[in-house]
Order: sequence, then C-alpha cells, then structure tokens
Amino acid sequence: MAIPGTDKPIIGITMGDPAGIGPEIIVKALADTEIRRRGRFVVYGLNELLSYAADLAELDVFWWRDQHERITREYPQSVVVADYDEISWLSNNQLRSPSKNGGEASMQFVDDAVRDAQCGKIDALVTAPISKQSWHLAGFKYPGHTEFLKKNCRSKRAAMMFVGGPFRVVLATIHEGLFDIRNRFTIGTVFEPIDLVNDALKQWFGVENPKIAVAALNPHAGEDGQFGDEEKRIISPAILMAQEVGIDVVGPFPADTLFHDALGGKWDAIVAMYHDQGLIPIKMLSFDKAVNVTIGIPIIRTSPDHGTAFDIAGRNVANTDSMKAAIRVACDMAEIKQQQQMRTINGKNIKL
Repeated sequence: MAIPGTDKPIIGITMGDPAGIGPEIIVKALADTEIRRRGRFVVYGLNELLSYAADLAELDVFWWRDQHERITREYPQSVVVADYDEISWLSNNQLRSPSKNGGEASMQFVDDAVRDAQCGKIDALVTAPISKQSWHLAGFKYPGHTEFLKKNCRSKRAAMMFVGGPFRVVLATIHEGLFDIRNRFTIGTVFEPIDLVNDALKQWFGVENPKIAVAALNPHAGEDGQFGDEEKRIISPAILMAQEVGIDVVGPFPADTLFHDALGGKWDAIVAMYHDQGLIPIKMLSFDKAVNVTIGIPIIRTSPDHGTAFDIAGRNVANTDSMKAAIRVACDMAEIKQQQQMRTINGKNIKL
C-alpha cells in the first residue's frame, strides 16, 4: 500500500545565499499547512540556519533532516532538509552581506538540486534568491539562475517568464543594459520567446491554444518608422515567422496600451522586449506575489521575484508571499506535467 500523500509532486527548494532572507521565507512558507498540502518538499540548505529562522519566528521544527548526499523520493515526511552540515556557516560570521562562501554555498545547493531534478528525484525546483555578487566572488560568472540553468540543462534556448496578477510576461532580452539591446536585437531574439512561451503554456500551464501578444520596442510602435524601425525590420518579421509555424500571436502593440488591454485576460501571455518594460506592470499589480519561471529548459523551475534583501536578513520581517506563490506555481506545473504523462501512458495502453 502506498504511503498517504506520496502521490503528491516533490518540490525541491534551494536556500539561495545563506546570508539573505532565503532561510526565513522558506521556513515561514512551509509552515503554512495550505502550502504543505500541495506537495512534498526537499529543502537544499543549512539545517542550522533553517532552525534559527524557525526559532526567530517562534515556530517548532516541522521537518526531517537528512544528509544531502542521500536524497531520495521515498521519504514519508512532507518536508525534508537536505543538510549541508559540512559548511560551517555561522562560524564565518558572514551574515547580511555578499561573500565568497555565500556564493559557493548557494551554487552547491542549486547545482545539486538541478541534478536531482534531471534524474527525477524531484519534480520541480523553487530557488530562493542568490546574490550575483556572491557568485562572482566565488568565481561563478553567471548573471543569474536563468543563465546557469540554461547551461547546466544543455538547453540551446531559455527565457524568463513572470507570472503575477493577470499577467504572464516573457522577456525577449534579460540581463542587458538598455543601450546594449540595439546591438543584439534580431528577429531570432523576438521569435524565440514567442516560440518558448507557446510551448510552455501548453506543456506546463495546460493552455491548449495559447494566444500571445507582442509589445513594440519604440513609443507608439515606432509610428510607422518615425520613432525607430525595429518594429518593421525585426519584430513584425518575427511575429510572421511564428504565425507561419502555427502560433497564435499578434502585434507589435504599443506597450503603454498593451498591458491595459491585457488586464481582462485577452491574451495568455505577453512578450516584452526588455526587462523593465515587462516587469514594471507585473510589480505594479503584484509586487509581493510575482513569480519568475524559467522556460525553455526540460525541468520546472520557479522563484520569488525579489532579491536576497541582506538588509533585513535575520530580523524575521521578510514577506513570504512571493515564495508561497512560487511554490504554488511549481506545484501547479508539476501536477499538470503528471496529468499529461498519465494521459500519454493511458494513450499508449489503449493502443496496445
């Protein structure tokens, strides 16, 4: 007989930078019984810091601890900490600031979790915030999780999608300076996020026939070339290319009206041309509950849409809404994946 609850998806959660608010938001989020009902959880991090965060929040320890080398799918407990007790964090006295040790630790957490996701030990991954400065101090030159995941998953393409309020927004360009975008702005730069979000909506979100809108780059969508020709020269050809392979996509629309029109659910996703164009509407409407989803990679990965917040780390004042939202989205995506796998299996059985 199966252990009750073992049919729930297993969600891996990485602590992020130990000096940030990761331990606090993980403990507080998983202390919510509504969250714990959604799945089973493996936390990759330092048990000592998680216990300290629980003590500050006046919460009893509710998890099982195991060595990170021994992680399995067979735990009967709903929450297990994959403990890296070989890392003597508190003795280093490096709280509330970027550090080489913080970069090394957070990289080890996510590296192991990605490997476990690839081999099926976990069904989805939620990453607490890392510090890019800590990663750089430790010798890792990735701008963020997205670029690391793309390389380690050996994916040729990847994109950042943000889920918040009524919006799903995917970015054509990510961590690039605004004035640098022009030098890298190609038809492929726009086509790829359209193609990726179309697949992601079908595969991870259960949207059978996605409707996608594309934002313009320039004011008034270039006003017929008066304010730039990128709409005619790059964005429109990319949209046409996507339409020719069967994607239901329209645009480019002036960004100042596109998001207003999308409030009513007219489209399933929006492709924005650059970081702030897509993130300002998301954070305006859903600042504490926005979720970052990496699309284009073969594993499910979500994260809260905020940073390490070193300035408030260890003070028991961090907001957990975005972490809870990231966990819920990961659970939703993992459940849809399981349902699709079951349909595939059943379909094969019927054919037999």
